[in-house]
Amino acid sequence: MDSLSPKQKFVNVLLLGFSFMLVFTGFTTCGMVKETVLDSYTNQTSGDGSSAFKGDGYTSLAIMYTVFAFANWLAPSVVSIIGPKLSMAIGAATYVLYLASFIKPLTGTLYAGSVLIGFGGAILWTGQGNFLTINSTKETMARNSGLFWAILQSSFLIGNLYVFFAWKGVETITDKQRIPLFIGLTAVSAIGIFCMLFLTNTPKTQTTGNDEDDKIIDATAQTENDDAALLDSHAPQSKAQEAYKALVESFQLFKTRDMALLSVTFFYTGLELTFFSGVYSTSVGATKQFGSDSDKLVGLVGIMIGIGEIVGGLIFGIFGKKTIKYGRDPIVLFGGFAHILVFFLIFLNLPADAPISSAGTMDTGYITPNSTLAIFCGFILGFCDACFITQCYSIIGGTYPDQSAAAFALFMFSQCLAAAIGFFYSSYLTLPYQLLILVVFDFAGMITFVVVERGLQYRDRVANSYPDIPS
Repeated sequence: MDSLSPKQKFVNVLLLGFSFMLVFTGFTTCGMVKETVLDSYTNQTSGDGSSAFKGDGYTSLAIMYTVFAFANWLAPSVVSIIGPKLSMAIGAATYVLYLASFIKPLTGTLYAGSVLIGFGGAILWTGQGNFLTINSTKETMARNSGLFWAILQSSFLIGNLYVFFAWKGVETITDKQRIPLFIGLTAVSAIGIFCMLFLTNTPKTQTTGNDEDDKIIDATAQTENDDAALLDSHAPQSKAQEAYKALVESFQLFKTRDMALLSVTFFYTGLELTFFSGVYSTSVGATKQFGSDSDKLVGLVGIMIGIGEIVGGLIFGIFGKKTIKYGRDPIVLFGGFAHILVFFLIFLNLPADAPISSAGTMDTGYITPNSTLAIFCGFILGFCDACFITQCYSIIGGTYPDQSAAAFALFMFSQCLAAAIGFFYSSYLTLPYQLLILVVFDFAGMITFVVVERGLQYRDRVANSYPDIPS
């Protein structure tokens, strides 16, 4: 078979989203409740005279994303050797092992699992970006990335619904709550790996067949002649040569102007990922002014973040052709300014010491903590994240179709480096300082994205107006 039909590619995208939804049902739920679970386990093991557990959720995530960030430089080489499908399956398996470690938490396995999942996540997401791009065209990339993101973010609902109902009225998370949750999450994630086996492999190609795409790529990397020579080489290569070529592509692409600017936006997505996936839910759970059900509220906030992600993904997926017609930058600008608004509301609603108070806090913010407002902020955080991520996927897949593995690896490098830094300072900085950092990088990320998007639009107009003029 030389290629897949559009229908087969669309089925691949849907199955890809469904597989990731199952795998990340475990991981996203774990991220939302991890700090609360580990704080409770630490207090439990310290109080009953057993060997005290010394692990810290934020430290675990900082280790994970640090390894994740730097492993992304090697991930394109792995994907080039074994292909995106097998890369995703192997990467997802590390997530299953990591989740299983929470059934009986040990300090050593927590941190070892963090290192393992860092390597696994790098090849998982690089393979995903490569596979999604292979099954998309310039016209369908916005739609496919939106639909994939909407399906994936359904993962917020399943585990968090369980937490919402099973932890009702629970103030301390014991073995009775933790063990059934993580056995279930581990099993669901394992089913996701099984579903990946049904993805249809696509032929390995190096060109898009679309002259306009190639002109945009050449204009984006016009100073990288060696890079262009690499892309145009179709001679049979050994696995070692393919791995080396992928690594060289990553370094060369990282030096281009557009990728350097986009890295600022990617970096911001990592900071806000840290906040909505770990810090915000932990802060809500630590705010005891919400009453005895503050831990249960963590699940409800997670559900609303997921709904926000799904709504955003569906809007930008279903209306992908219309939104791309007016450019990606209006969506990013909308998400960026909405982020600033929700950060201000969170600043008012939650106490300053909520992120760093392991035993919880009875303090208040500038207003009496309001559970409805906390839930609403969760929805907006999810929707705004979808604004950024879907457009980042779209601009990467549409601009670098021949270098998708390298481009998505660089995206994940910047995002994960930021997440590692974010989870590190989350253990020490109070809420107002964390929100200030987010606002500063939000503005910077919006500006750099707009600069790149407007530049791509200009080059596209030139290519369409003067098709015979070389780029």
